[in-house]
Amino acid sequence: MKKILITGGAGFIGSHLVRLFVHKYPDYFITNLDALTYAGNLENLTDIENSPNYTFVKGDITDESFVEALFEEKKFDAVIHLAAESHVDRSILDPMSFVKTNVLGTGVLLNAAKKNWTDLTNKLFYHVSTDEVYGSLGEVGFFTETTPYDPRSPYSASKAASDHLVRAYHHTYNLPVVVSNCSNNYGSHQFPEKLLPLMINNIVHSKPLPVYGKGENVRDWLWVEDHARAIDVIFHKGITGETYNIGGFNEWKNIDIVHLLCRIMDKKLNRAEGESEKLITYVKDRAGHDKRYAIDATKLENELGWSPSLQFEEGLDKTIDWYLANETWISRITSGSYKQYYDQQYTKR
Repeated sequence: MKKILITGGAGFIGSHLVRLFVHKYPDYFITNLDALTYAGNLENLTDIENSPNYTFVKGDITDESFVEALFEEKKFDAVIHLAAESHVDRSILDPMSFVKTNVLGTGVLLNAAKKNWTDLTNKLFYHVSTDEVYGSLGEVGFFTETTPYDPRSPYSASKAASDHLVRAYHHTYNLPVVVSNCSNNYGSHQFPEKLLPLMINNIVHSKPLPVYGKGENVRDWLWVEDHARAIDVIFHKGITGETYNIGGFNEWKNIDIVHLLCRIMDKKLNRAEGESEKLITYVKDRAGHDKRYAIDATKLENELGWSPSLQFEEGLDKTIDWYLANETWISRITSGSYKQYYDQQYTKR
């Protein structure tokens, strides 16, 4: 039985990946390691929590003795590393927490793998990263796997540093690694400080819809389940030492997304057309706000056969339906009431 550690598996992207692997690979044993900070939520995984090939461990990836003991106990064959502080606004307010988790935490995991994997046969350290490490694009062009790094926020700088660490361990210690850099994810179970769940929840409650600047910043949107499929493909077929960009081929200006979201929500909530758009409020732009991100995922398509399954409008409709059907989940997340329960249920091993 292949033993896989997935870090950050109670988070937004991580929970989708954990679910996919637990269901698709019954001969794998999945250990989900998560610190259950504000964005980690085991309610994302209630449907698989009793699966025989799954276990959850609460712990901090920056705790070196804890991580090394876990590696020694579980004898992992592979790591898929998603645990990270990931919200740009929070990184601007508290950059050192991003340095600690994203840089130091990655280093701790790499060291544990290097120490325990004396035989590197069939071992893999898969590091999941972001397109934000590449900086900002102009009106044209795309990020490719060879685009020079140019991070502009404490968040993207910390992720860039962790990417470099992973590649350094490959070149210095021959640790088998792959890296993927993805565009903006959207879908179910996303913490509601992010654009889409925030706007959906605010529209439901007729609250202002804050848009940075003029809303003209462009992002490439990737359906989270397509991202999980891409990780699956790269994990099994990717070439050691390589980098793969994952994108949805769905570029949208933020303001255009908000207007589209308002129109769809008005129909679903039986409101008058244009009612939700009245809630749009323009606020002071984010410091260092990158103008445009766009991923070229040609390498992943051509070499490994992956392509996105949904266009943005279809994925957005599914996303809205999920949040409207799961208002209890949202209320528990926004109130933080779920954290007290899980903090009582799980203590660090």
